[in-house]
Amino acid sequence: MLKVSPWKRVVRFGKRGKLNPRYVGPFKVLERIGDVAYKLDLLEELSRVHNTLHVSNLKKCHADELLAVPLDGLHLDDKFHFVEKPVEIVDLEIMDREVKRLRRSQIPLVKVRWNSKRGPKFTWEREDQFRKKYPQFFAETASSSSVAS
Repeated sequence: MLKVSPWKRVVRFGKRGKLNPRYVGPFKVLERIGDVAYKLDLLEELSRVHNTLHVSNLKKCHADELLAVPLDGLHLDDKFHFVEKPVEIVDLEIMDREVKRLRRSQIPLVKVRWNSKRGPKFTWEREDQFRKKYPQFFAETASSSSVAS
C-alpha cells in the first residue's frame, strides 16, 4: 500500500487528524530495486507520481479489504495529498453562517458540504479564504442578494 499524507485546509477526505487514511492501494510490486526501493504498478489516476518508491513510503498489504481505500474518483497531487472539491455552500441562512468573535476582530465563517468517498462532509470554513479559492459559489449569492434589494 502506498503512503499518502493529507494537507491541512485543502484535503478533505474522511476524518481530520489521526483518522485520515494514511495509505491507498494495494498495488502490485513489479520489481525490487536495490535494498530500499520498489517499482510499483500504479493506476492511471497516479500517473503524475513516480512508480519507484522508497520502502518508507510503502506498507505491506494484508488481505483485509477494509484497509484499502478505493482509488476511483480519488485525486492526488504531486506530493501525495488528497484533493477534494466542495460541492456547495449549504443554505446561506443565518444558522449556516457564523461569526467567530475574538478580542479585536471577527471572523465570518460559512458552512460547506464537501464531496467525499465516505459520504457528505460538512465543515466550517473562513469566508474570506473560501471566497478566494472558490469564487463561483459566491457569484450566485451576490446576484440573488442584489435582486432581493
